[in-house]
This record gives sequence, structure tokens and C-alpha cells, in this order.
Amino acid sequence: MGNLVLKCVRGDCTDFLDPPEEPPSGPLGPHGLTPATVAVSALAHDLLNFDATSQVPEGLSRHVTSSKKEQANWYKKLLEAWKQSKPPPKAPEEATNLVVLTLKRLHRTEVEGLLAFYGLPPASRPVAESSDVPSSWPEGVKFELHTLPVNKKCVVDGDGLTVYVDTAVPRESANVPREVHEAAIERTRARAAKDYAKADALHKSIIEAGYRVLNGPNNEETLARKYRIRLRGVDAPEGKMPYGRESKDELSRLVQGKRLKIHVYGDDQYGRCIGDVYCDDIFIQEQMLKRGFAWHYAVYDRRPEFAKWEKEASSARRGLWASSNPEKPWEWRKDHRNAGREHNVPIQVY
Repeated sequence: MGNLVLKCVRGDCTDFLDPPEEPPSGPLGPHGLTPATVAVSALAHDLLNFDATSQVPEGLSRHVTSSKKEQANWYKKLLEAWKQSKPPPKAPEEATNLVVLTLKRLHRTEVEGLLAFYGLPPASRPVAESSDVPSSWPEGVKFELHTLPVNKKCVVDGDGLTVYVDTAVPRESANVPREVHEAAIERTRARAAKDYAKADALHKSIIEAGYRVLNGPNNEETLARKYRIRLRGVDAPEGKMPYGRESKDELSRLVQGKRLKIHVYGDDQYGRCIGDVYCDDIFIQEQMLKRGFAWHYAVYDRRPEFAKWEKEASSARRGLWASSNPEKPWEWRKDHRNAGREHNVPIQVY
């Protein structure tokens, strides 16, 4: 492939792309090239440049919301697909088909943004996505989340937290509302133009829709979806209960700054995802039970290992079990809920 780069520098790219023979016509695109004649050449040039430098083209981020790291993954796939194509695309429609088929698991608006960047025609029909469910998931798991690093402020208490998932992953990319995607692109443009008031207003609308733009390494931004998580099978002391603060702090210590894997079994009545949470192959519920920072919520989860881990902590008088008769959080909530009704005081449930 390196020889192709040298040939292209000398002006001979015929081994990689046979250029169209029609004369230029039509409006100029982002590359200063007419879509009817040389949009394919622009894509070929950027793939060659990526092969030599591992750099994605400047300006693409004005058309898509994914980070440059994710964009680089696209170009790796496109470069390999281009190499394998016999012959390589010559017409814009052929290039569009290659892009759509290669990036079939990418959100449609990201694909549309990439095509628009090169002045390529839109896809004629959507590509079906795979719905395979991994057989390795435990029984009852509906889907799996892989989160971005967790912020300490997102830990609500000892059994609940808020997490964010990159919308570039296949499961999320297919479900981002168009208005959210478009708002994210407009926000990027507004910030580039230093119109921060408009950018902030757009970000507010994104947050209200259940998404957020997060800052990452090297000032890269990631559009992420928000999920509220309730740890399955455990119940931690409430914030105003003895060991409520300690329980929250322990969960924070376990997950802060970490990427989590979460097996989601469904939603509760408050719209939270009920899930098993893993961090670096550590089962978070196991740690919370063994260290005495949570109760086994047996009425909702009868896994015998949970009862075993709770008994270990109780026997060793760890954490909340240092008290001779610790109050159960579900009983505490019931008592305070009834007291709140008597005094007409609303009860906050997280």
C-alpha cells in the first residue's frame, strides 16, 4: 500500500482508482471537488493519506459527531474494503454503496454526514443491522452496556448510579434521535464559530433528550447516552440512614474513573435499568455485600451466592453489620413514606 502512496504523490493513482472521464460540473463540495466527477477521487485520496499517516481528514467533524478516534476506525474499515474491492469504485454510486455496506452498523446520520462531506449521493436504501444476541449472557439479560469512565458525582447512593455510553457503539448509534444528532453537529459548528451561547442552548436540548456531550482526552468530545442504573439484588442504606454515606462512598471508590460492563435485565418503576455491574472483572454487588455496605434484596433476587456473601459480612461484623441490629433500608423507606404521608411531606426516591 505504501507504493500506492508514492505513486499518488507522483500523480499516478491508477492502481488505486481509475479517475472518472467526465468533465467537472456542479457546485463545489468540502474538498473543492465536483460530486459528479471527483468525489470518488477525494475519498480515495483521503484513504491513501490515512494509510500513510493514520490521520482522518480535517473538516469531517463538522459533518459528524463521532470522535476522531471513532472516525479513524471507520477509515480503517473503509481502507480495507477499498483494497478488497475488485475493481475499486469509479462512480459516486459505487463509492456510496461501499461506504454504506462497510459502515452498516453506524448510525444513518453519521453515514449521511460522511457521504455529504465527500459530495457522494445518499444511500438508496437502509442496510439491515444484525440482531444477534451473544449466547454467553446469563439467562434473563436483555442487553449489555459498556460505559464511558464513571464520574464520582454520578454515584447516587450505595446501589444506584448514572452512567454514559458512547453513541458510536452499534447498539446506540442506530437509536440516536435525528434531532439529537443534528443538534450535536450544530453545537460543534457553533463552538467552532465561538457562538458559545448557541452551543450551550443546543447542549441543553441534547441533555433534555437524555444525552450529553462529554469531554475526553485531547479535548475530544463524545456524544453519549445517559442511563440510570439500579444494582440488581442488593439494597444499600439510604443517605440519611446509618452507613448511608459510607455505602455511597464505597460504591464511588469501586467505580470512579472506571469503564463498566452492565448486564441489564429490565427497568424498574422509576425508569432505572436493573443490572449486574462489573468493573475490571470485579462483580460490584459481590464486593458491596462482602464488605457490609449493602443488604441482599432477597424479595427481588434469590441468587444463593448473594445470601452467602451477606452472611459472610454479617458473621465478620463488617460495615453496617457492626451494629447489633441494623435497620433494613426497605423498612426505613416504608416508615418514612408513611410518616411523610401523615405530614404531607413528599418522599424523594432515587
